[in-house]
Amino acid sequence: MNVTPEDTDPSENRAAARNAAATPNRVTFDRLELNRILNIYGRMVASGEWRDYSIDFLRDRAVFSVFRRASEVPLYRIEKDPRLARKQGMYSVISATGLILRRGHELERVLLVIAPKPALV
Repeated sequence: MNVTPEDTDPSENRAAARNAAATPNRVTFDRLELNRILNIYGRMVASGEWRDYSIDFLRDRAVFSVFRRASEVPLYRIEKDPRLARKQGMYSVISATGLILRRGHELERVLLVIAPKPALV
């Protein structure tokens, strides 16, 4: 028996399209990762060093960029690239010049490179 377009239920096609749209192929930061990143960001904003940020969710990686001013290039990029999870680690901190400052499997340890150091009084 051949199935013609008239024999199929149109709601099945819409449901399949809706499910495909609901699960995009993008890498994102989860709530705990964003909490750790924004914790450091808040401390650096309070100290006056950083002023703006942007978040990009791409197909292959998620990027959190930190700016001193909104019109400049980012000072640091915090990237999550799941393709590197079994190799060097999926988290990395990249400087404005493109130099990878630290890469690893744990976000907290990677963020230590840009975390504010306690000052002696």
